[in-house]
Amino acid sequence: MNVIFIEPSFPYNQREFVRGLHAAGANVIGVGERPAEYLSDEMKNWLSDYVQVRSVVHEPSLIEAVKLIQGKVWVDRLEATVEAHIMAAAHAREATGIPGTSTKTAYLCRDKPAMKEALRKAGVPCAQSTRAETPQDARDFVGAVGYPLIIKPPAGAGASGTFRVRDDNEMEIVIRESGLADGQAVAIEEFIEGHEGFIDTVTINGEVGHEFITHYYPNVLEAMRKRWISPQMVATNRIDAPGYEEVRALTRKVIKILDIGTSATHMEWFFGPKGLKFSEIGCRPPGVGQWDVYNAANEFDLYFEWACTLVHGKTSNEPSRRYAAGMIALRPEQDGHITGYSGVDEIGRRYGDCIVAAHLPEPGTATQAVEAGYMANAWMRIRHPDYDELRRILNEVGETVRVHAA
Repeated sequence: MNVIFIEPSFPYNQREFVRGLHAAGANVIGVGERPAEYLSDEMKNWLSDYVQVRSVVHEPSLIEAVKLIQGKVWVDRLEATVEAHIMAAAHAREATGIPGTSTKTAYLCRDKPAMKEALRKAGVPCAQSTRAETPQDARDFVGAVGYPLIIKPPAGAGASGTFRVRDDNEMEIVIRESGLADGQAVAIEEFIEGHEGFIDTVTINGEVGHEFITHYYPNVLEAMRKRWISPQMVATNRIDAPGYEEVRALTRKVIKILDIGTSATHMEWFFGPKGLKFSEIGCRPPGVGQWDVYNAANEFDLYFEWACTLVHGKTSNEPSRRYAAGMIALRPEQDGHITGYSGVDEIGRRYGDCIVAAHLPEPGTATQAVEAGYMANAWMRIRHPDYDELRRILNEVGETVRVHAA
């Protein structure tokens, strides 16, 4: 099978998808923005060909590159795994007759107001929402729904550019800061109280082949606003527990409604006083290296499993569910440059056998803003057979490790 993979070397973990495809027996052709000389020797070994384009999201350039490749070999699949690349890839498939995620599905998985409208019509419980294209649209939504509200870019990912609005004064500030006052459309929705988590799948012809459930501690919006918090994402190994039946069933309903075929998916949800509410979906893997967490927890290779669904139409191995695994972000005490760490050796002595990966930037490294995300500065990944014990260890890491900066 000949598979075009978009942007094989950036960000860094893109290489894992290429490795998985090569291991599954695919003939992989890369399309990326960097010169071929930039590719590592290992990457060159995994790729049979490579085409450089000015931008992988400049659709005319991408389509031209795909047609160039089609002039050499039959192309069975064209794959993208980065949120910003999904729509361009779908348009390229449509223009060149390659099967895969359609432009309609890609649009509904990227545009939040359209996504929620389609899901609500099909009976999926979601927050009330709309697309606001003018300040008056936002004010009218307030009149109908009330506060608090969430305002975010229609096609944003994670908490980037997201605001929580609690009153009229904050609304007027956000109207300016979000760009709505200047004609920039936003998604505006009811704020849902409750615990936040996500469920990730690899689907095969619309059926779930693999699935994993992860919890946020605390919810993302709070985690991305408060420096003192060391936020966690913790994947459970109790996925068969009765409490997860509802979210697993909801996942399958969303996959059918949005006509997702063979693809990775990333779906966010809330559970609180109003019950289970679906938040949003990406037709791609999760970010922040979360598949590496699943690999550590389940003692298998999810990148290879994903590749097998594309190349062979089936999965290859079952996850062990032996461990729960989590990632904790460790924030510097202030912006500037990292000067050192404390507590790391102590945590290593206590839980070294549980630590599966860590990133501790060298002293002198410039810090990144809290809003830059979970992997922006220092972090650790830890696993343990018992979910509750893992949570206790992660809390201890957050209370013990300090990232000093000046």
